[in-house]
Amino acid sequence: MRRKIPSTAALVAFESAARHQSFTKAADELALTQSAVCRQIAGLESFLGVALFRRSRRGVKLTEAGLSYSRKVAAQLDAVERDTRAMMGQQGAMSIELAVVPTFGTQWLLPRLKEFQQRHPEVTVNLSSRTRPFLFADTEFDAAIYFGDADWSGTESHFLMQENSQPVCHPSLLAGRSQLDAAAIAELPLLQQTTRPYAWRQWFNSLGLSPAQDLGGPRYELFSMLAQAASHAMGVALIPPFLIERELADGRLVVALPHSCVGEGAYYLMIPERKVESAALRAFRDWLLEAARTYRTDAGL
Repeated sequence: MRRKIPSTAALVAFESAARHQSFTKAADELALTQSAVCRQIAGLESFLGVALFRRSRRGVKLTEAGLSYSRKVAAQLDAVERDTRAMMGQQGAMSIELAVVPTFGTQWLLPRLKEFQQRHPEVTVNLSSRTRPFLFADTEFDAAIYFGDADWSGTESHFLMQENSQPVCHPSLLAGRSQLDAAAIAELPLLQQTTRPYAWRQWFNSLGLSPAQDLGGPRYELFSMLAQAASHAMGVALIPPFLIERELADGRLVVALPHSCVGEGAYYLMIPERKVESAALRAFRDWLLEAARTYRTDAGL
């Protein structure tokens, strides 16, 4: 079926005229005659059945419909230009579109990604945030790092690490002590993670405790939000140490009690079956699995 799309030349002429609020300036920018620009825009208005400009002796001015349409057209033309420049600039280079859970991507993956770039300068890794499984066929993603059970239809899974969360807080909440016991932690505000609603209950149960307030406290969607709240002494948070390496190193956060409780899920690299033969993905997969093994070994996990 033929698409209901106006000509690219008409859209380019319209975007330029809308930006300059002038057919003459648009003609100069596009190296066309003013009459050619007028014909393109008139043809576009006829195609749409909508007046895009109000003409007067003093010049032209966008109508409300024209203003709205110009914004949308400009955004689409910018996207086409961006994609075209990217395609022209590849010249044999390879890229990976990777979906990542946000805090893992910013706190663990990004600080290590330079090593991959040094090993494979021909491969560009682009990161986007996704927190839940999706259909790869409906997106441009080549792979994903997510937290769950690896039950993702049509994919090949590679285990990276479990969470092994520990209670952390601002040093001031220790009140001069080297650490707190579980009973003392239960008396402090417990910062909750929205996607791990029973994390504190599981942690206390692993120590044989069942405090009444283990499900209470403010809830935050991301571990990065939990870390910020904890670093401002708002309470105690259960966070995997590998997601707060910098905060622990500079003393903004301390481990309140070095007891961890392994969660039900884990972090996995998921690659759609149709992509497993990609040379770029194989290189990234091998590097990432090596980096994860090294971390687990160094952390004693």
